[in-house]
Amino acid sequence: MSERFFLYDETEETKTRYVSFMGEHQRFDLVVITTDRYYGKKLVLDIQSSRFAILGQDDLEEPGYLEETFKMNDEEGGELREFLYEIL
Repeated sequence: MSERFFLYDETEETKTRYVSFMGEHQRFDLVVITTDRYYGKKLVLDIQSSRFAILGQDDLEEPGYLEETFKMNDEEGGELREFLYEIL
C-alpha cells in the first residue's frame, strides 16, 4: 500500500449556528458554519436536502444560484435568500 498524499490536513475552531424556521412555502433546517478558510464566506448546509454551499453576499445576488444549488423553486429560493441576507 502506498503512502497517503495529503493536500492539507488542518484543524480549526469554527462557529456553528443551527437554525430552523418556517417559510411560506417550506421549512428550513440549516447549519451555518463560520470559518477563516473561505475568505469571509460561510458554509451553509441544508439538513433536509443534504446540500451545501459556500456562500457570501455576492452569491446571493447571482440570479438563480440558490435555487440551482439547493434544488428549490423560485419562491423557496427567495425565502432562503431573504434569511441569508440577514446573516451573511
